[in-house]
Amino acid sequence: MFQSFDVKSTPEHGKARIAALRGLFTELAVDAILVPRSDEFLGEYVPASAERLLWATGFTGSAGQLLVTESSAIVFVDGRYVTQLDQQVDTTVFTRGDLVGEPPHKWILTHANAGFRLGLDPWMHTGAEVRRIERALADKGGTLVLLPFNPVDRLWTDRPAEPLGPVSIQRESLAGMPAGEKLSRIARELSDKKLDAVLVTDPSSVAWIFNIRGADVPHTPHPLSRAIITANGKAQLFVDGRKINSDVGFYLGDLCELVDPSLLAKRLEELAAGGRRILVDPDLTSFALIFMIRTFGGEVIEGDDPAKLGRAVKNKTELNGSAAAHLQDGVAVVEFLHWFGAQPPGSLTEIAAAKALEGSRLRVGERMQNPLKDLSFETIAGAGEHAAIMHYRVTTDSDRSINDGEMFLIDSGAQYVNGTTDITRTVAVGSVSDEQRRFFTLALKGMIAISTARFPKGTRGCDLDPLARIALWKAGADFAHGTGHGVGSYLSVHEGPQRIARLSTQELLPGMILSNEPGYYRPGSFGIRIENLIYVREAEAIDGGDQPMLGFETLTFVPIDRQLIVEDLLTRDELRWLDDYHAQTRAALLPLIEDASVKAWLEQATEPFGR
Repeated sequence: MFQSFDVKSTPEHGKARIAALRGLFTELAVDAILVPRSDEFLGEYVPASAERLLWATGFTGSAGQLLVTESSAIVFVDGRYVTQLDQQVDTTVFTRGDLVGEPPHKWILTHANAGFRLGLDPWMHTGAEVRRIERALADKGGTLVLLPFNPVDRLWTDRPAEPLGPVSIQRESLAGMPAGEKLSRIARELSDKKLDAVLVTDPSSVAWIFNIRGADVPHTPHPLSRAIITANGKAQLFVDGRKINSDVGFYLGDLCELVDPSLLAKRLEELAAGGRRILVDPDLTSFALIFMIRTFGGEVIEGDDPAKLGRAVKNKTELNGSAAAHLQDGVAVVEFLHWFGAQPPGSLTEIAAAKALEGSRLRVGERMQNPLKDLSFETIAGAGEHAAIMHYRVTTDSDRSINDGEMFLIDSGAQYVNGTTDITRTVAVGSVSDEQRRFFTLALKGMIAISTARFPKGTRGCDLDPLARIALWKAGADFAHGTGHGVGSYLSVHEGPQRIARLSTQELLPGMILSNEPGYYRPGSFGIRIENLIYVREAEAIDGGDQPMLGFETLTFVPIDRQLIVEDLLTRDELRWLDDYHAQTRAALLPLIEDASVKAWLEQATEPFGR
């Protein structure tokens, strides 16, 4: 299986490990140490060798930072992880911080003593983040100490080896554009802006530019690597040669010079000589590399990673591949839901359900000759109160039965060579309460509002986010996560810069794939999320309108549980959308399903409401 249900959290070690970190303060001449969740490549998903925050705290979430002072150990998390953090760490050792409202740099302004000396590993923090911390420290008369070694690595005696996942080629028939053309475009952009080179540090961008994929990171086909591209069109790819076989080496040899990562500093020194102008993205590049370029005499020009929008705006081939992947994935999820619905309440556990869905994806992938390459993240399978933990990860310790009268939330995704999927369905087990059905319907209204939105060019994710929340707001409720995140093309399931969220100022452009996933979570009771993937497209002209509009096309086709819908809470237009969506789902999936009983289940699950 691609997913493990082993218990990873070790809260029992927290007290000793925080004491050990404090034991380094004198040697490092600091008052505090900052430990982020990210690794040297600043990714959301990291290899086992980079799970430093987990090692220090026991917290398994994908976002967070630990600030260790002489008197406190604060774990900063966002709203997705509030409940999870309290369950996974020793609360006599750790306190919870607000990663959004009061992240570490704001904490310094409010709580740090005068002259506060904060130590951090410059490889683990972006240039933009370090700048914010430096400003906060300056306001307190403090000092940023760039640590000569990573303090967790010093103490982590059984740290796993760094990954050596093989690199593979993403064929042009899937990528839609040859890597040579991407390199040429980037070189022209550099030349037009009078820049000498760009340092590309985001593994997603490296993978997209060179049309390669990797296996270094769980559930994300990233090759952990960096690249330098110059205005004259030459490229250097810094990747461990042990990850590259002869075919991949031959392919890459026509595009770039393959360089061992240990030579990155030397090559940056050569590049920076004479004050050359080097583009870096301060939101994606570690401060260590920015500091290195400046030290070597180069001029750092801050700007967007030149691949950021290119990989976010999918070309026709990528969109077609994603649509095909979603149809295949829809068949797998439908076969799972048919099976799930046939099991007596109380007979299944969360782990059994997660295993069954992965098995369904494997079988359908084999049948349709497009194998499941991996999950796109660890399946969130939560019943009852567990569904209220937004990023719940079921383990052998937390596994429980899925019982009558509960809702079961399953958020899952898959990696296929032609696309990345992400879908959430919340389903009723037996007869559930009217309260649960009411909130399910309010969340559904938000999902439909995003699905049917029409908006002018220039609209940002933050402009649309309220559409998904207004029905919940009117009921005095909300959800503590964004409405939607960007999704890659056989890359990261969480891809920027596109998002539908309160703080997202990125313009939504045709070709961008996003999730659409409103929810509602009542701690200790139940949780709801309904998620489809959508992409931005040019919309049909509106009668009487006077300007062109954009809209969304749906990629995900799987029935929404009709048992949980309070029909009277939906408007005529919302019911029409739901009936149309189910009709499309039936038409798209029935020809791909072989089992007669699954076909019958799908026909029943997609019946119209008839209003």
